[in-house]
Amino acid sequence: MREPTPPAVDDELPRKIEAIARIGACYCPTIAPDGTSIAFLSDLSGSPQLWKVSAKGGWPEQLTAFDDPVLDAAWSPSGEWIGFTLAPGGGMNGQICVVRPDGMELRRLTKGGSMNNFLNCWSRDGRILGYSTNERDPSRLQCVATDIRTGKLLHLGQTPGTGDVADFSPDGKVALTLIEPHRGDSNLYVVDLANGEAGLLTPHHGAASIKRARFAPDSSTIYLSSNLDSDFVNLARMKLGPQQTPGALERLAARADADLEWFDVSDDGRRAALLWNVAGRCEMDLIDLKSGELTRGPDLPGEVSESSIGGRGPVFARDSQTLVAAFSGSTLPWDLWVLDTGSGAFRQLSSSPHAGVRLDELVGPELLYFKAEDGLPLSGWLYRSRGSPSPGPVVISFHGGPESQERPYVNATYQALLIQGINVFAPNVRGSSGFGKSFVNLDNGPLRVNAVRDIGACVRAVVDAGVADPARIGAMGGSYGGYMTMAALTEFPSLFAAGVDLFGIVNFETFFAQSEPWMSAISKVEYGDQATQRELLRELSPIHRIDRIRAPTLVLHGANDTNVPVVEAQQVVAELRKRQVPVELILFPDEGHGFVKTPNRIRATTEIVRWFVVHLKETRPRELR
Repeated sequence: MREPTPPAVDDELPRKIEAIARIGACYCPTIAPDGTSIAFLSDLSGSPQLWKVSAKGGWPEQLTAFDDPVLDAAWSPSGEWIGFTLAPGGGMNGQICVVRPDGMELRRLTKGGSMNNFLNCWSRDGRILGYSTNERDPSRLQCVATDIRTGKLLHLGQTPGTGDVADFSPDGKVALTLIEPHRGDSNLYVVDLANGEAGLLTPHHGAASIKRARFAPDSSTIYLSSNLDSDFVNLARMKLGPQQTPGALERLAARADADLEWFDVSDDGRRAALLWNVAGRCEMDLIDLKSGELTRGPDLPGEVSESSIGGRGPVFARDSQTLVAAFSGSTLPWDLWVLDTGSGAFRQLSSSPHAGVRLDELVGPELLYFKAEDGLPLSGWLYRSRGSPSPGPVVISFHGGPESQERPYVNATYQALLIQGINVFAPNVRGSSGFGKSFVNLDNGPLRVNAVRDIGACVRAVVDAGVADPARIGAMGGSYGGYMTMAALTEFPSLFAAGVDLFGIVNFETFFAQSEPWMSAISKVEYGDQATQRELLRELSPIHRIDRIRAPTLVLHGANDTNVPVVEAQQVVAELRKRQVPVELILFPDEGHGFVKTPNRIRATTEIVRWFVVHLKETRPRELR
């Protein structure tokens, strides 16, 4: 008897998911001093590398071609070099390099090995490159500067915590450094380049943050963004006195509903571009620094700037008229845009590939407001699948940080879930940034239990909105979002049918013991002090409640991750296998904290979607009690 012909395999959907995961990105623009070219980072070659394009547009030229990713870039004000960070294996042991603008004469400035280095900025004459490093002491990131011509290394003060070189004075005499003794609290110092002596400019009591600082052309006036004197970050000005003593802070621009996310001062010192974080979306203003007059900027091409995810915001070219920035949106890839501040017109400079993906078919979110168990107002971004019944399956996605924020930029995993008929809700629970200083500190130490309780409020929000079938809710997240995912599965086992943990913390004791020493040092206020609060850390660690997990769990991790070491993933897998809970581990041998290589991004997205399709759609979840 002839066997029946098997049905044709419809592989259109897998191809669509792969196409979405392949959506490219162009970001981190840095302008040549003469304004004719712009260097930037892009994953056009399959891994983020350094590229260059004419300021008029055209086909870009690739300047680096490493197997390892390039993390950031900064063009020297002299025009001679482009500085960048190379991340071996995708890990945190970034190495500071310079290359000529034609891609030749590449030089590594740091020693290599396991030390961590982070690129900061150039001096105004292009002779000195500032960066932070833990070469001297693994428990801190010290600010240093290298003289490119002589190779001499300058040490810019020595304080506990992590540091960044914020700026060099135009006269070349001093530098500004931002020092963070612990997460959520920072100070601004002025450092004498002749002797390395540092003076504190922003003494304060309680937690407060200085986000950015820039010198005016006179080398004695400083512009800074901070929440020193308010709940939200604002723009202020300080005049230095004799021997670089701090003057009074003069507030120049503030909003009662938004943090100042980024600012840049024009080279002529006449105005600044301000970027506000308004409930997650960006708005721009321009301010006349002499008169203080604030002018509403043009509508932005995307909902968020690169500064929204910890990168660089709009920067002025030397003509003090042109701004260059990377923007994205929930349905818009990361691309470079040029703004003529005179006309208010944006011009798109790059076009990231999105082969096989119609951008107008991607789904934008709505902002959903809801309340926590204790009445605290919360919000989150709700993406409704066009192909899902209501109520239907929902994945709740928790952002990392924790002092970070869910923002509406293009997210391949969200969009791939949506075309499979799975809705996505991405909340900003307490402890998220962007909602004021008080809000971001509501999860510190023992208060973290309240952030975990917010998970239950997130579930109620999507159920009450009529979008979630209570039996078909999943949780996912990366880094601290992975912690929240594991907390969701252990604290609310009856509410979740599946979980995906991406490089998340599950055991604070092993995290503190094996993470980068400087990361452990600055995390004591945020999570708890392992020397004095060990019981608290155990209480907050999901690994000690893993016997409560009932949901099938997928774990993804980079083998070279030294921020959240791979031991965190291994504990989850071992304990769930012991208890015969369905679990899978996907380990990427060439990635660190996050996945940046195109083949790995495709695999991660595909496996996450597969997991949730199987456990939220194809197989009816077992009865939840």
